Amino acid sequence: MKAITIREFGGPEVLKIEEMPVPKPSSDEALIKIYASGVNPVDWKIRKGLRKERFPVKFPLILGWDVSGVIEEVGQDVKDLRVGDEVYGRPDPTKNGTYAEYIVVKANELSIKPKSIDHIHAAGVPLAGLTAWQGLFDHGHLENGQRVLIHAASGGVGTFAVQFAKWKGAYVIGTTSSENVNFVKQLGADEVIDYKKEKFDEKIKNIDLVFDTLGGEIQKKSLKVLKKGGILITTLKPENEEAAKERDIHIEGYMAQSNPLELKKMAELIDAGKIKPVIAKVFPLEDAAKAQSLSEEGHTVGKIILQVV
Repeated sequence: MKAITIREFGGPEVLKIEEMPVPKPSSDEALIKIYASGVNPVDWKIRKGLRKERFPVKFPLILGWDVSGVIEEVGQDVKDLRVGDEVYGRPDPTKNGTYAEYIVVKANELSIKPKSIDHIHAAGVPLAGLTAWQGLFDHGHLENGQRVLIHAASGGVGTFAVQFAKWKGAYVIGTTSSENVNFVKQLGADEVIDYKKEKFDEKIKNIDLVFDTLGGEIQKKSLKVLKKGGILITTLKPENEEAAKERDIHIEGYMAQSNPLELKKMAELIDAGKIKPVIAKVFPLEDAAKAQSLSEEGHTVGKIILQVV
């Protein structure tokens, strides 16, 4: 099979296309013919050697941990999936990924893909969707009527977070750049703050939940807008814990986990027209280096996708 591999840490130039053996599924796995793969910031961070403590790397490594495709073979213990099923999911990030024509994935990490969208759009859902869902609901416990601030609201995770929060019945405030203000409003945000022109920490207050994917100074300033007893959930390292404790603010970091039941719920929302994946750009598999370079710039609206089939 064709696969994009790395055999050393470095820039986009270390991504090489080569022939690799098609993996064989074990008893609890499924072999997936990949139609499309999502491209996420974690991909290029691992490529650069920035996540060695969390994701030990064994070369050669195939990057990419968003998949949409069709099952070609299942292990003997797999009961709920069969050959020909269209599935999507976030495979184990400690194993070879989805910049390839095939991948084996544990069956309990997969869900039937949304029926109303193609594989390209479905591949944009799992990692970003799970990150947004788990940050808002599993860790942030967002409820109907609460006020939530979502940073980077036009990004891959942010576009899902805005839509999920609005579906839940929250009052949604998003931060983004000038050119994306109207787009974030169209996603459902009740209020949008242009970070190039306005200081969010001077404009809003009494926030129940802040969803942070940026960290640093943004995370620090976010404490000022939370009400006493509020919650700050971050995909990065929690900082300023003493300042948070003084104001009875719960601050927590997390990493999204595979969860097929949550993927099933997202598929239902997508098929019901409640949620839509936003695709920034689609590249062919062989242009993985270009796709990662675009991701590394950090200004895309929605998700970047590699089309395999």
